[in-house]
Amino acid sequence: MQKYSFRYFKEKIAESILLLSSLFTSIAVIFIIIFLFKEGYGLFNEKPIEKGYNLSIHPSNKLNNLTAKQIKLIFDRNVTNWKDLGGDDRKINLLTIEKMTDIYTKKELGEGFEYLSLKINEYVIKDSGVVAFFAEQFLDANFKGKKVLIDDNKIKDFITDKEWYPTASPAAQFGTLSLIMGTLWVSLGAILFALPFGLSAAIFLAEVSNPKLRNILKPLIELLAGIPSVVYGFFGLVVIVPFIQQLFNLPVGETALAGSLVLGIMALPTIITISEDALRTTPQSLKEASLALGATRWQTILKVTIPYSISGITAAVMLGMGRAIGETMAVLMVTGNAAVIPTSFLQPIRTIPATIAAELGEAPAGGIHFKALFALGIILFLITLIINLTVEFIKISKKSPRL
Repeated sequence: MQKYSFRYFKEKIAESILLLSSLFTSIAVIFIIIFLFKEGYGLFNEKPIEKGYNLSIHPSNKLNNLTAKQIKLIFDRNVTNWKDLGGDDRKINLLTIEKMTDIYTKKELGEGFEYLSLKINEYVIKDSGVVAFFAEQFLDANFKGKKVLIDDNKIKDFITDKEWYPTASPAAQFGTLSLIMGTLWVSLGAILFALPFGLSAAIFLAEVSNPKLRNILKPLIELLAGIPSVVYGFFGLVVIVPFIQQLFNLPVGETALAGSLVLGIMALPTIITISEDALRTTPQSLKEASLALGATRWQTILKVTIPYSISGITAAVMLGMGRAIGETMAVLMVTGNAAVIPTSFLQPIRTIPATIAAELGEAPAGGIHFKALFALGIILFLITLIINLTVEFIKISKKSPRL
């Protein structure tokens, strides 16, 4: 019979603990992803109009369906004739409870609005161009108006539409293109700022500085990663925002550029640390061979060390970009939070994480606004997933140069 030592049992226990820890972490991540997709995808099974409300038109109106965008155009008075929406040549007349109090006297509506439903029915039948928006409780059983069928929120419109007005009445607007572009815009700016400084610092630490100086600088750089993002936000708000405002003579300094600079500073520790580790993996024999062939130290760095470490450097950049994309508080404080598609770094923008952070507390749990924010979380998850998969692909595909 085989005998097992105490050391063997200790190793098995340690392996079991590690296995259970890995399983628990994996299961937790899977449940989080399932919950995110369950809540977010629920948006596309909902109509953009608030539950309990009804949009009605005259029975003779040949339109049957309206989209959220068309409803917004009507109620913003950007469309004033039904023919612009494919209907008859009739002027659109909006009817809401506020307008009812202007049309009818208090006596006609009743002291407790007990005649309101009758008057709504009367007006809808009388006006062939009417579009009425009321709570269903105000419509009686004999209501003669034609209820408009409102299209569900669509994934395509969610991604490609530009307008984000989740509290718009009567139909909320969930266009995320401006938020996606704002997120990518500020993240790209952050990487363009952080990459040259981060790579330069990494080269200095790995190839130029003496060990004593490196042992001082590297912990200080890594310490930057532990500073709360709100502190970076305050720094950006007090220093960077006024500087940009004065430098470019802008009415406000909360711009994409301010967000990019703050995020670039926040991404520096990630880029420097990972790039420096990658540069230090270059075999000493390759460097010595380059020097023996007559190359200078800087030629060796440019022609040997950096090419050998390019996969690690690229991974550092992508992870730094992932950090920038997912940042919330600092961006919320310095970018102006304007949900518009940016055309310049000197414009205010809004990012996906900032939108979720700013609006989640105001969104009723289970409502369409709440689900729309989870759908934004899905987009953010997919963006970061693509970045992480890109990093893994680069690590696998890049091969070390041969001498």
